[in-house]
Amino acid sequence: MKLFRYLSVLMFCLCPFSVLGKGVYMTSEDFLAESFSSTQPLIESLWLTNEIRDAAKKIFNHAYPGLRIRYWRDSEESAQRTAWIINEIGKTRPITIGITIANYKIERVRILEFRESRGGEVRMPFFTRQFVGLTLQASNSQLSETIDGVTGATLSVKAVKKSARFALLLHQLVTRNATASGQNVTASKRVALR
Repeated sequence: MKLFRYLSVLMFCLCPFSVLGKGVYMTSEDFLAESFSSTQPLIESLWLTNEIRDAAKKIFNHAYPGLRIRYWRDSEESAQRTAWIINEIGKTRPITIGITIANYKIERVRILEFRESRGGEVRMPFFTRQFVGLTLQASNSQLSETIDGVTGATLSVKAVKKSARFALLLHQLVTRNATASGQNVTASKRVALR
């Protein structure tokens, strides 16, 4: 029995802890409920024009897939809060990242699903808290502050940073279009989240 315990502890210690990082940490519904706790958000779609595709390629260093991207926004016209769920490749697998932006500043970043074998530390609050309050620099589309990396998670950190930059860029686009025209002309449909 003592030998069995010893072998069990040894096997646990030899198990790579990075594998323990894989998993679903928050559903999309929970993320949206956290982002829009006081209001019912509207689901909208932003068609990816050539200009948006070019900007995405500069940020991600690859073409962003799809013809449109879904986002959620406050149902109140005066509010400028949007939520984006973006999938970006870490090393080899996509990371699902939820980003909420209010008044051109990041309000929260959540890792909804992590599929990589390494770099799962990016889901931890000590990392995601760094994004709160950041904006996009107009001059070069970079984040307004430096994000500290995580040892052994370089590609996952880059994926989250790129997604945050892209979400800020898209937020600026949809909120400025809505403000300029009095409604969101880039949206294809408006339906209440059920």
